[in-house]
Amino acid sequence: MEGSVCKKSSRGKKDDLYHVIHKVPYGDSPYVKAKHAQLVDKDPEAAIVLFWKAINAGDKVDSALKDMAVVMKQLDRAEEAIEAIKSFRGLCSKQSQESLDNVLLDLYKKCGRIEEQIELLKRKLKLIYQGEAFNGKTTRTARSHGKKFQVSIKQETARLLGNLGWAYMQKGNYMMAEVVFKKAQMIDADANKACNLGLCLMRQSRYEEAYYVLEEVVQGKLPGCDEIKSRTRAEELLAELNANMPQPEFMDALGLDDDFVKGIDELLNAWSTNRQRRLPIFEEISSFRDQLAC
Repeated sequence: MEGSVCKKSSRGKKDDLYHVIHKVPYGDSPYVKAKHAQLVDKDPEAAIVLFWKAINAGDKVDSALKDMAVVMKQLDRAEEAIEAIKSFRGLCSKQSQESLDNVLLDLYKKCGRIEEQIELLKRKLKLIYQGEAFNGKTTRTARSHGKKFQVSIKQETARLLGNLGWAYMQKGNYMMAEVVFKKAQMIDADANKACNLGLCLMRQSRYEEAYYVLEEVVQGKLPGCDEIKSRTRAEELLAELNANMPQPEFMDALGLDDDFVKGIDELLNAWSTNRQRRLPIFEEISSFRDQLAC
């Protein structure tokens, strides 16, 4: 009798260990089978079929829809995943809508659907301003690389603004991107958003401003500066910036006096907000002289 109990206990421990190692739930439902196909068998196509069965059977629809979309993205079926979420999110709970939006954002990025990204980001920010995000709580639990951590409303707002700024960058709307990036940095500054702001300023030919922003990253003055990826990116942007800056020796070769050079710089700074690319500094020098004389 005791031996039988021991065997059952031992078998139970093995089952528990199996589920912990493979991170699969207990049971024999369609959703459990789908997770087994995804994580244990490594068969994404079979997993998608089983996730569909789970959704149709009403078995953990929230998780099944989100997990299926993630697997579809991995198989380059992002467009199909977008349509699945749009079609079936009505079956999901209110609490799951925010996480579905996060998956949808990743899918929009994958497909290059920038307008949809912008609209969704604006909607998520509006929910924050209305106090409806995080299901009314001040923090939420997030997961990254298998680790859980707490995210505050402040951090989430800055993250969404950073993503919105990057979406505007992809559209070439650098002035709007700059406004959004600066707002994000005011709320919760970090090295990654600083690099994006620096790049945005460079695209507007505002090299001096970009230099100071990027120098803060290189000098380790912002959170996240200790990450090699952010520091390397800042250094690469600074190298690109220096390559695009006008060289003083070329100005000297033209025989231009200091006042004239200073005047050209002032004109370029005044015009830079209305241009997406830097005008050649020596283009139509005569017209620069005329304007400086006025």
